[in-house]
Amino acid sequence: MATYVNNLRLKEITTGDEDGTWGTSTNTNLELIGEALGYNTQDCFTTDADATTTVADGTTDPARALYFKVTSSATLTATRTLTIAPNTVSRVMYIENATTGSQSINISQGSGANVTIATGVTKVVYLDGAGAGAAVVDANTSVPGGDITLSQVTDVTSTAAEVNLLDGSVAGTIANSKAVIYGASGEVNATTLQLSGSAITSTAAELNILDGVTASTAELNYLDITTLGTSEASKAVTADVNGDVTLAAELKATSYNETYAALSGTTPNVDCETANNFSLSTTGNTTFTFSNPPASGTAYGMTIQLTAGGTHTITWPASVDWAGGTAPDAPASGETDVLVFITYDGGTTWYGFLAGDAMA
Repeated sequence: MATYVNNLRLKEITTGDEDGTWGTSTNTNLELIGEALGYNTQDCFTTDADATTTVADGTTDPARALYFKVTSSATLTATRTLTIAPNTVSRVMYIENATTGSQSINISQGSGANVTIATGVTKVVYLDGAGAGAAVVDANTSVPGGDITLSQVTDVTSTAAEVNLLDGSVAGTIANSKAVIYGASGEVNATTLQLSGSAITSTAAELNILDGVTASTAELNYLDITTLGTSEASKAVTADVNGDVTLAAELKATSYNETYAALSGTTPNVDCETANNFSLSTTGNTTFTFSNPPASGTAYGMTIQLTAGGTHTITWPASVDWAGGTAPDAPASGETDVLVFITYDGGTTWYGFLAGDAMA
């Protein structure tokens, strides 16, 4: 009498049996061996519950396949167990969890260990066929090429966290907390750029002004300045946020020029931030004001060329201290006087002088 006790559940013909049908049974066995080396799929979960699939004796069966794709017509709501019977079959299988419901499945054979396969994952397992206590074992746990750990890769000193910096990187674009990968043309796009914690606010056009600069490292280091607006030895001269420059030592100029500003009206404001030399042709009785002198401790001097456009009175700020305590007479109609003013206490006191009388 034929038996089916082998691992593929093939018909084993007893001596003297199958007279006249032996060839048919043998051909069937050969076909089933081919099936055991191939791929097949089966709807193992027709309900949302644990299930069993049994490899049929001597006839075609999806569970005999080497690569076994497990599907479900039911939507699984929890991890379900698939038992592969008989529990005496010992073999290797590739099992893919293609069930519906995004749930894991447990592969079982007996009361021994099971293997859990996450949704969408394929694992290589072997059934030990030990009978009632049969176990299913994950064949990849000790085989390189399964789940690879960094300890299995020689000569790599990066930690897992460091390798994971590549996860989510986009070529050509900087992503937060990820490695930088150049684009196909060698480009990198960033939202902000910082040097030593300070954001670079220059635009691309402004930075491109440096394209073609041939300055040496030493020459570029001339820009390494401690305080903007204050000169330093062997450094470039810069202005502060107000546009002011403070020289820490002597200034030697081939030609020294000062800014000139023309005033107008009968209430002219002499703004010390705009010039050192001013002029005014009066058009009526005139009252001067002085504004924006430098802070106390810094000296400032200015010259005013005053031309009388008629017989007009001149009123100076009360802070002006004149020689003898009296302001000079206003220039006669058509005449020009030149006056000089100096302060070193932030404009609290101005020292005024008539430098030229009736110059024209």
